[in-house]
Amino acid sequence: MSSFGAGKTKEVIFSVEDGSVKMFLRGHPVPMLIPDELAPTYSLDTHSELPSCRLKLDWVYGYRGRDCRANLYLLPTGEIVYFVASVAVLYIVEEQGQRHYLGHNDDIKCLAIHPDMVTIATGQVVGTTKEGKPLPPHVRIWDSVSLSTLHVLGLGVFDRAVCCVGFSKSNGGNLLCAVDESNDHMLSVWDWAKETKVVDVKCSNEAVLVATFHPTDPTVLITCRKTHIYFWTLEGGSLSKRQGLFEVPEDFGPVRTVAEGHGDTLYVGTTHNSILQGSVHTGFLLLVQGHVEELWGLATHPSQAQFVTCGQDKLVHLWSSESHQPLWSRIIEDPARSAGFHPSGSVLAVGTVTGRWLLLDTETHDLVAIHTDGNEQISVVKLSPDGAYLAVGSHDNLVYVYTVDQGGRKVSRLGKCSGHSSFITHLDWAQDSSCFVTNSGDYEILYWDPATCKQITSADAVRNVEWATATCVLGFGVFGIWSKGADGTDNHTVACSHDGKLLASADDFGKVHLFSYPCCQPRALSHKYGGHSSHVTNVAFLWDDSMALTTGGKDTSVLQWRVV
Repeated sequence: MSSFGAGKTKEVIFSVEDGSVKMFLRGHPVPMLIPDELAPTYSLDTHSELPSCRLKLDWVYGYRGRDCRANLYLLPTGEIVYFVASVAVLYIVEEQGQRHYLGHNDDIKCLAIHPDMVTIATGQVVGTTKEGKPLPPHVRIWDSVSLSTLHVLGLGVFDRAVCCVGFSKSNGGNLLCAVDESNDHMLSVWDWAKETKVVDVKCSNEAVLVATFHPTDPTVLITCRKTHIYFWTLEGGSLSKRQGLFEVPEDFGPVRTVAEGHGDTLYVGTTHNSILQGSVHTGFLLLVQGHVEELWGLATHPSQAQFVTCGQDKLVHLWSSESHQPLWSRIIEDPARSAGFHPSGSVLAVGTVTGRWLLLDTETHDLVAIHTDGNEQISVVKLSPDGAYLAVGSHDNLVYVYTVDQGGRKVSRLGKCSGHSSFITHLDWAQDSSCFVTNSGDYEILYWDPATCKQITSADAVRNVEWATATCVLGFGVFGIWSKGADGTDNHTVACSHDGKLLASADDFGKVHLFSYPCCQPRALSHKYGGHSSHVTNVAFLWDDSMALTTGGKDTSVLQWRVV
């Protein structure tokens, strides 16, 4: 028996006699079986290797319009610039291409364009590192051509989030105003090229929605609250204000911001996190669509460049990863939590937070059937590789098993698997559909026979099973994803590429990791990628492994990564 890790409590214990590795999460032992072909040469001291492949951000789905204003502009290059999560997106519509500024490490909240139409300012919220240390809010000034960072303002100055920024317009854009979302909503003015603060003042007790300079007078600033507008005069190193008249309509409506395009073209950002393109004469078409609330469900089509997302906003989108547009969208009655395709791709299962789950026809997006198992969240819905079974994992600690006929359009309850002492979190089927494995909220790994709905307790019966997928975060092939001191909730999900060479993980700190598979050495090496600004809730590879998809939780974004 050997162990890995310093201190009184070993992190990982390897037992040659049992052919197993045991790790610990929050004091819970998690035993994992080693396949016979790996056991004779396995050692905890073997160093893991980085994968030869990497991920490159290819496309960002969505737009942050639900709580941000003035964040959509047209650049002279023909690109529209906006943001979602911690990514500033430069989207050239005519060529259907995107570039990305990735300098931020948490949610971007505001954006401003310099009069030179090249320099851009973006402000972000306060964040937290994996170790619990604060990531201070700040403003980044960057070049939209080279995507290089020119200046960083306000580290250690701003309190919660920079919610508004604006360049002066009539003096060469030498000054930048910014508003902090602190209790006093501090308004500050900066000489951004020198990275020095000129002046600051308490702005309001209410949230500030807009802060901008007067178009012709660089000593006058304008701020808007929900009910008032203020004019500020910059004079002698101080700011003085006077109140203006401002009639607020009862309903702001769905429009958040409008950007002028070429000719009579307009780009309209809405509170539903969508961007429309068109004119008042020709009407408007959807250009960018996203989710509006927290996003959890993700599944990739078994044979096409398509994927499904679903979330708290009760929306189910089937996307094309090539056109970057939804092929269809459907509103369902309950917030969604999980999704899974039939092996044919013709039927989609969607699990909700209420215990209900749906079957949808992917061609017609019609409702095929609706079922209810318990009254708690359905955390996973997964069809067997042969299409004969459907497993429905619930937060009531049970897995409900159905037989499947007619290409996924008819299901019959076979039974339920009882044995977990906490809610079901993940599930993977064997390649031959003979069994499946589950993880639970208290770090259990259990194996099941779908035909009998009985637990398989013999280690030898499951030790050498070839798994069709690897989405369980607990198991011998994936335990290297866990970092030192992990509390068991740090990794939301994993996904193995279909060629069995790569393992992607989605963590609680906004990061996507790429490991070599199998990932069976403690604290394995990985390539790490930012882009999401909150917990990354799901990850999956496209059917041909050309792309990986990740979903953000509170940032509501979907990021598409090219495997290079």
